[in-house]
Amino acid sequence: MKTDAFIGLGSNLKEPAAQLARAVAELAALPKTTLVAQSPFYTSSPVGPQDQPDFVNGAAWISTELGPHALLDQLQAIEQAHGRERLQHWGPRTLDLDLLIFGNHKLDDERLTVPHRELHNRDFALQPLLDLKPDLTLPGGAEIAILRAQCPDNRLRKLPPPDYP
Repeated sequence: MKTDAFIGLGSNLKEPAAQLARAVAELAALPKTTLVAQSPFYTSSPVGPQDQPDFVNGAAWISTELGPHALLDQLQAIEQAHGRERLQHWGPRTLDLDLLIFGNHKLDDERLTVPHRELHNRDFALQPLLDLKPDLTLPGGAEIAILRAQCPDNRLRKLPPPDYP
């Protein structure tokens, strides 16, 4: 049985937009998974330490037969392949892949909280989700559009589409 999952994408090191584009391609290649859509990319101020470059963010919508923890393992493997180092909480990173929503599931264990516990505070995650599915709701019925309207501003700016030859 397939589940719709929404993955938040972020990077602020080593050509961030290119990091995200490669990550989307890698998500599309995951076993038992289909890429449904990807959002436009945005720039935003960093959350946490401000002495780092702005982030490029986006989201991907996938349909997967993987369970939430198996999907998390795959996301972390992609991060590692991109050279992700966890040196500082909310610090700079080559790639951050967050499992934001996994169907109608609610999970909270030592490895994974879904929906993502900070989603309501992150315009750089909410806006790409709205771009993908404007009527998206969280398990329990909270509307992403309403959360976005109430979200603090993080200087979100939409990037133009990449100029491919």
